[in-house]
Amino acid sequence: MSEPVKLIGCFGSPVVHRAELALRLKGVPYKLITEDLNNKSELLLKHNPVHRKVPVLLHGDRPGICESLVIVEYVDEAFDGPPLMPADPLAHATARFWASFMDKECREPMWMALWTDGEAQAAAARETRANLTLIESQLPEGKRFFGGDAIGYLDIALSAIAHWMVVFEEIAGVRLLTEAEHPALCRWAREYTADETVKQCLPDWDRVIAALTPRKELYISIAKAMAAQR
Repeated sequence: MSEPVKLIGCFGSPVVHRAELALRLKGVPYKLITEDLNNKSELLLKHNPVHRKVPVLLHGDRPGICESLVIVEYVDEAFDGPPLMPADPLAHATARFWASFMDKECREPMWMALWTDGEAQAAAARETRANLTLIESQLPEGKRFFGGDAIGYLDIALSAIAHWMVVFEEIAGVRLLTEAEHPALCRWAREYTADETVKQCLPDWDRVIAALTPRKELYISIAKAMAAQR
């Protein structure tokens, strides 16, 4: 009998989506444990005492595996099923580079472009659009996904662009990703969100909008704090 797999997550999280999709693409049965982030459980604190965040993957009696992209790589290596990472060492390294670029270089300007105003917003929007152009350039010509003909590691890493970015644009009243500027990336986003496996763990649009809209003032205050530190 295979060892049980559990995923500690929460509703509407783009990083939890990464972990869920990796499990589904590999065909790994799992139990989703929904966490209340306002009242964190002992289970979460035990298995992620450093950051105290979701997602956390529990595989049998092993220590918890934390951080979404670390989980994706672990799932790819620990379970049978279609590979998520490219086999070629250079392609493997390149996918990891652009995944890191998304998390380390894109998130802050994207957030500021959505939730600040004035020159800070304009500068962050320019930086975000330039970053989207760089990401778009990595799409293989004639292929549906960054992973080629099938969704792979980099598609999963960039999934926030395909779904959550549009959600935040709707709430903020800002447009950063457009057909005019990034037609290939928009086409990829449609292909990604239309994939049957993706749809199984993609939160409902209306429900996400309803859940996140009340946090708008919080998002604005976080973005303004980011801008003040630049």
